[in-house]
Amino acid sequence: MCGIAGIFHRETAKPVDPARVRGMTDAIAHRGPDGAGVWTGSGVGLGHRRLAIIDPTPAGAQPMLLDHLTIVFNGEIYNFAEVRAELSLAGHRFHTDCDTEVILHAYRKWGPACLDRFNGMFAFALHDAAENTLFLARDRFGVKPLFYATLSDGALLFASELKAILAHPLFRAVPDLTAIDDYLAYGYVPDDACIVAGVSKLPAGHHMLVRRGQPLPAPTKWYQLSFADRATGSVAALTEELDARLRDAVRSRMVADVPLGAFLSGGVDSSGVVAMMAEASPHAVQTCSIGFDSAGYDETRYARIVADRFATDHRERTVAAGDFGLIDTLVAAYDEPFADASALPTYRVCELARETVTVALSGDGADEAFAGYRRHAFHAAEERVRGLIPARLREPVFGRLGAAYPKLAWAPQVLRAKSTLQSLGQSGAEAYATAVGITSHADRHALYAPGFARSLSGHRAEDRYVKAMTDAPARDPIDRAQYADMQIWLPGDILTKVDRASMAVSLEAREPLLDHRLVEFAARLPASMRLHRGQGKWLLKKALARRLPDEILYRRKMGFVTPITAWFRGPLAAEAQRIGEGSALSATGWFDGARLKSVADDHRSGRADHGRLLWQLLMLEKSLTRLFGVA
Repeated sequence: MCGIAGIFHRETAKPVDPARVRGMTDAIAHRGPDGAGVWTGSGVGLGHRRLAIIDPTPAGAQPMLLDHLTIVFNGEIYNFAEVRAELSLAGHRFHTDCDTEVILHAYRKWGPACLDRFNGMFAFALHDAAENTLFLARDRFGVKPLFYATLSDGALLFASELKAILAHPLFRAVPDLTAIDDYLAYGYVPDDACIVAGVSKLPAGHHMLVRRGQPLPAPTKWYQLSFADRATGSVAALTEELDARLRDAVRSRMVADVPLGAFLSGGVDSSGVVAMMAEASPHAVQTCSIGFDSAGYDETRYARIVADRFATDHRERTVAAGDFGLIDTLVAAYDEPFADASALPTYRVCELARETVTVALSGDGADEAFAGYRRHAFHAAEERVRGLIPARLREPVFGRLGAAYPKLAWAPQVLRAKSTLQSLGQSGAEAYATAVGITSHADRHALYAPGFARSLSGHRAEDRYVKAMTDAPARDPIDRAQYADMQIWLPGDILTKVDRASMAVSLEAREPLLDHRLVEFAARLPASMRLHRGQGKWLLKKALARRLPDEILYRRKMGFVTPITAWFRGPLAAEAQRIGEGSALSATGWFDGARLKSVADDHRSGRADHGRLLWQLLMLEKSLTRLFGVA
């Protein structure tokens, strides 16, 4: 794992000052503490920060050259040995044992089509001096990030993190107001947007070939996940195939020349990964867990069950429920505002893992691939109801009922029917787009000052979800929801969370459950084998049943949660008051000060629960201050 950055002059081959490239890579030194390198050529400069994992000798240092090709690479190619063997048979000669050199040779032989041969997580930039081109590429699901921007003189900047772009002295950062709406809708800035105007993220599964003297091209999609096909076979046969794919995905990610371990939450996904690792390893697997001193948020008991079952070398650390001292650290790590509160325990477990290992396997990706979120079950149930009632009746009937029904946020779950009635009055895509968000369109606009709302020019954050579901290569409503999650939620929230938290402490995180062959297998499963009678990850749990007890497989999903509602009525009550009475958000002129005050006062008094919204606002304020000097 590493950090990359660079400059490419698109118009003319102006010299690149190595100090400017070095300044960009210095901004992301945490991504690669084991080495640094800068290379400049005609109109181009490439920079690299190295976290040595495969072939940690100096031979694996970057930027790496092969004839007229030069590369900087962030990530891992898990099948590099197989690709190398194929290239060797074709006459290619290798001088290192690292995957970086394999990419160079593969590009020389196949060009951009080399990406189809790679199984891995990656973002890289490859300069071809003979063709005067810069090739940027990102892995299938967006595990590794890649930002880019154009300067006023036409120069293209690229980097692993936003802070490296901002380190260039000629780049001027101003906020993108539509990204504010996106952030408040989802709690993160999606991959098709950026909080800084003029900065883009190369989308997952895309590449871009930039040629000197030509306009900047649009990214080209090189990978498409499809839910349109269906696997055939018995449950027993598909369970066996899934088991084999799981074992292969985990084993392929255990190759490292440095200490390796795993995160263990005690949930199905991380427990399954640890079980597979234990089978494949001749030594005790090193595992780590984070617990909370509040029983309602602590899962360490389940992690210990799994650790004992597989005799892992297990370590755990208890974090106080008031562990909000990380806020400024997280703001610095994520750059863009990021309000997934599970980033706090994620950072802590990465910190704990880094004390003994350099690589850690996680269980991320299974919920998206195998329909493991509760919202998937709710969506499927609502779609069954929609299928029974004509659309011309659904909207007026359920729309009116939803509008009239009281919110009852204080009531038991069974009585909180308002959102369900409102959802049934919408199309499936519209309803899911709302369900996956944090703050609804109406609630966001209630926060905005009139001028800010007008500046959005009709932009609506939910539209990207509606479009993704409408255009999905899919057969079933669950297919469409999962496809949209894979395109938007996974890279924007889950993978961003893990990448920034792990890289902040110089730890490489690997996601075996996002092996593309495994995900493609899951996408071909009949929807009923992913979500069966309200039970998500159905076939995955059957495949793991021989290894894990029911207590792990079928307990209520918790995930990494933090008590933010209580924080804003206790130790962070002053922050809530400040947001309501004159924070930097009020100074922007974007928000209605009276509404901010009402939100803060109602939460602190207990009249309403605005904990998640206040967390969003707090993280937004701190990010704006850090990025743009808003105060």
